[in-house]
Formats: sequence, C-alpha cells, structure tokens
Amino acid sequence: MDGGGERESTKHEVDAEYHCHDFDWEDLRADVEANPSFSYHLSPFPTTTASPPAPPSEAWKSFHRRHASGKFFKERRYLLKEFPELLNSKECAKVLEVGCGNGSTVVSILRCSPSITVYACDCSEDTLLKANEIVFNTQGVDAKDRFHPFLLDVSREVFPDWLFCNWCQSSGAKAVDLSLDSGHHNMRKEQPILLKENQCCIHGIDVITMIFTLSAIPYDMMLATLRRCVSVLKPGGLILFRDYGIYDMTMLRFLPHQRVGFREYIRADRTFSYYFSLDTVRELFDAAGLLELELEYCCVRSVNRKNGKNMRRVWVHGKFQKPTS
Repeated sequence: MDGGGERESTKHEVDAEYHCHDFDWEDLRADVEANPSFSYHLSPFPTTTASPPAPPSEAWKSFHRRHASGKFFKERRYLLKEFPELLNSKECAKVLEVGCGNGSTVVSILRCSPSITVYACDCSEDTLLKANEIVFNTQGVDAKDRFHPFLLDVSREVFPDWLFCNWCQSSGAKAVDLSLDSGHHNMRKEQPILLKENQCCIHGIDVITMIFTLSAIPYDMMLATLRRCVSVLKPGGLILFRDYGIYDMTMLRFLPHQRVGFREYIRADRTFSYYFSLDTVRELFDAAGLLELELEYCCVRSVNRKNGKNMRRVWVHGKFQKPTS
C-alpha cells in the first residue's frame, strides 16, 4: 500500500508490544521535527469548503469484504498485560468491544476469564460473521453464551436500548440478566434482544475496549462517538484505550496528498487514520465526561526481518473512568 503503512503486525512486533519504553518519545519528536522531509506532517491543515468524504464506515466495510477469507489481524495477547483490569474484573463482568474487527481482541478477553461476557459491535456485517467464526472455533476459548456481536456504526448510530436503557440509567435500577438464545450463535443486530419477563436491558457495561478504533473515525466525529460509548457505561466503569500515536512510523509514510486534516490521513482504500497526541486524547475524553487514570505513549523499537530496517512504533495507551456520581 502506498503511504500509510501496514495494518498487520509481524510476530516480532506483537512480542515487542510487551515492552513499551524502548525509546524516548521526545527524542523521536526531535528527530522528526528536525527532518525537512517530514515538514508537511507538522504544518497546519488549511480549511476547505470541499464536499465531505464518504462515511468512513463504507470504506471499512469494503476493506473487511476484501479480507473476509483470512485472518488479517493476530490475537492481541499483549492486552492482558497492558490492561490487567480485564484479568481482575469482577464476576460476571460485561465488556463491550467497540469496533471488534474479526475478533482479535475478543478472543484474548474471553480467554482470560470464564466469567466475562463480551458484547462486540462493528460497522461491517462481513467482519462480524468472520469474528463469530473465529471466536467460536478458537481452541481454548469457551464462547457459548459469552460472545454477542451486533451490527452498529458507532461513529453515526446510538447504541441499542438493551445495553443500558434510559430508565435504568436515570433510576439506578437493579441489574438484570440477559436471556440468551442457546440454539444458535446468532449475531445480535437491530432486532430486540429476548429478555426475560419484565427485563428491559442488561443494565450497562463494566468495561469498554477501544483498540485502534477511534483513529479510524474522522476527528470531528470522535467526541460524539465517545459520548455514545459513555452512555452505556456504568458509573465507575472503565474505557481501555489503545491507538496510534503521533510520529508513529506509519504516520510518516503517508504522502502529502493523503493528508485530509491535521494528523489525519486517508489511505488508498479510503479508510481513515488519525494519530493522537496525549493532549488530544486527554481533551477528548475529558470533554466526554471521563476521568483520566493512565495516559502515556508506548514506544516500541522493532526490526523488519526482511530488510533489517529499524522501526519506531508509537501507540497511545489510556485508561479512563466514568464518574460514580
């Protein structure tokens, strides 16, 4: 792919992600800002009256259709080290994976604790079908009654009421259990979830994971997306965040014509990619009403085994909490 870099991690890169301080981000920043060939990444982006691009979900749907036959991503085993809250979650914890792709995050979460139930949304029906197949066929993962994918474009649509209805949010009503269809591993789309008598919802989510999801959404849609996520999160619940950081090697591969905003790029296949600074993440999550628990750059040095090239990867790692009152 010209400009923009690969979205598939090598085994070496996956292993390396356990070690997140291989170099100092400020040293990388100095190198990039001193290099004239990277100057276009740093300049302000001019305002324009051009027609807005097509919704990002359409490009991602096309992307997933092209890659539906194989495992484009690897299981994200490093998540349990980066987010031990998943291992230490309370019994019967409910996790919502936003932008689940083909299940590379879901598999790790289900594997870590038999008491966790995962609800997972994505804008692509093709990738949800693939996720369903992968999750239920992964050895060592018992997904029966614990994995519930559903179709949703989080950048444009509100979450269904069965996650956390307005009445329960406002009244603090007692938690309720979801009545599951044990006959088939069905994707839960827009149709109503079958609840037991007098039950209105699953009473909210304990943990939301957003792993390389927010960067795929145009910047001006991010805050509304986060607020929709917060709406289904229980008071005291967590959002676990990992995404691309500014000056990551894949950002520096984009060409000038691929810039569509400040730190915002579009690939040849029309999918978006945004690169976050800590300040940007802090401002977005604060505006969404969340408390910052952790926020830092993960700086990983790896070597391409094919060409011996040194690669400096940058991700943003964050943990945020919904206030209890």
